[in-house]
Amino acid sequence: MIVPLPSAKYFNTTGPCDPRIHYMLPPTPRLPEARTLIEMDRYFVLHAPRQTGKTTVLDALASELTAEGDIAALSFSCERAKSAGDDVAWAESLLLDSLREAATLSGWPEELLPPDSPPQVTPGSRFGAALREWCRRCPRRVVLFLDEIDALQGNSMVSILSQLRDGHNKRSKGYPFPASMVLCGLRDLRDHKVASGGAPDRFNAASPFNILADSLRLGDFTAEQIAGLYDQHTRATGQEFTKDAVDRAFELTQGQPWLVNALAHEITFKMGVTGTIGDGQVEDAKERLIRARATHLDSLAARLYEPRVKRVMEPIVAGGSYTERTNSDDLSYARDLGLITQKPPPQVANPIYREVILRVLGDLTEQNVHADPRSFVLPDGRFDLPRLLQEFVVFWREHGEVLIQQEGYHEAACQIILMAFLHRLVNGGGYLDREYAAGTKRLDVFVRWPYSGPDGQRLMQREAMELMVWRPGADDPKPEGLAQLDRYLDRLTLPTGVLVIFDRRPEAAPWQERGRFEQATTPSGRQVTVLRV
Repeated sequence: MIVPLPSAKYFNTTGPCDPRIHYMLPPTPRLPEARTLIEMDRYFVLHAPRQTGKTTVLDALASELTAEGDIAALSFSCERAKSAGDDVAWAESLLLDSLREAATLSGWPEELLPPDSPPQVTPGSRFGAALREWCRRCPRRVVLFLDEIDALQGNSMVSILSQLRDGHNKRSKGYPFPASMVLCGLRDLRDHKVASGGAPDRFNAASPFNILADSLRLGDFTAEQIAGLYDQHTRATGQEFTKDAVDRAFELTQGQPWLVNALAHEITFKMGVTGTIGDGQVEDAKERLIRARATHLDSLAARLYEPRVKRVMEPIVAGGSYTERTNSDDLSYARDLGLITQKPPPQVANPIYREVILRVLGDLTEQNVHADPRSFVLPDGRFDLPRLLQEFVVFWREHGEVLIQQEGYHEAACQIILMAFLHRLVNGGGYLDREYAAGTKRLDVFVRWPYSGPDGQRLMQREAMELMVWRPGADDPKPEGLAQLDRYLDRLTLPTGVLVIFDRRPEAAPWQERGRFEQATTPSGRQVTVLRV
């Protein structure tokens, strides 16, 4: 039975985009270098984090190249082969099944299709032999896109990539083999190289990676591209996204394609907004996505306790520095996952990921916060931040030592615990914006609390905090913290703020005595509160 297509398009958050039913940007302009490399008969890597549009781009590029008449370009997924593990013969069979199925679904004429059955050769040679036989018969140049190449495991990865290397190197002798090939997945060349038997720091003769011409990364959307994508909805329905809404969507997502689509889908479909869409609706959609822990966000969160990821994320959350050269491999891995920015200094890729990470890490603390958030709302509607800090001191004396010991991110435990406490009590009626990055020695916190003024007008209470840690062997961070808080308040145009200093030294006061408030003056003359815990 043929399922009819929906009458209107929508924003896609699951699987490849279909131009018949999804709002989408033109795919191939997102990867202009690919066509040039294919025309040069090169083999190369295309990598990007999950759900950034890799499959959509490959499918579109394959269709365009094939339609031009000189190339038979086919994109197929290696995902099924994951279940084969180290069983090379099984992996080859699964890959060849996927290859033939993709070719059949493409609607190609018979002469372009790969053979129905592979040559009967020794396992470990079947995939390469099948490609050779197909290229021998096909009247066009064959171009192959191996999507989800990361699915291959262990010996299967080594075998398949070695067969590709062998076929590639024989082409100059008239050996029929794909003219160009793209290995597409999550990981960059370095991780593929390790998986295929090569050393991460040099090209190994046993590794196929000395045949690859380049490693391309599919980038995120620009602000202009987000505006263009959202404008497709406006033109189709008449419902407008304001410039503030588009700007806020870019600010929150930094152009991550799934997040861009998910915010719009949440607003236009799940929230059912009918009028003009402003930045307030974008903010509400962000909160709903984070609370729901959508699959994309949940899969990223699940990575946080992987050793390679933790070694990167812990200094970022704690504001510490990277001191070991070996961390470069971990940084590359975290970048390939899309968790951190591509350029230094290392920081979380976008504000939504930043929020998800702290909420996941602070979940244990939140379960121990029993105060009623409504009790912190003053009679005039504003939020009682001084009382919250006093309540935190009580909480810290009672639970801090145990929570620090239980926190997996030990170096960032203090920041995570206070963030979780704040989130539990502020987020019901207000907003928390948190900034942190490796090497900063701090975590910045911005509290926004909407309330109604005397005449019913909508007002916004704004509070800023700076979190620092006094570590063993270091000087008191108060002078540096006051200067940093000054700069933060300048940026926010606020007259005052709070500096929180966690004392992690062995000679710190007993837990029952921690939590001392004092007043201090910043270098620019602002009067601020300092809390030592």
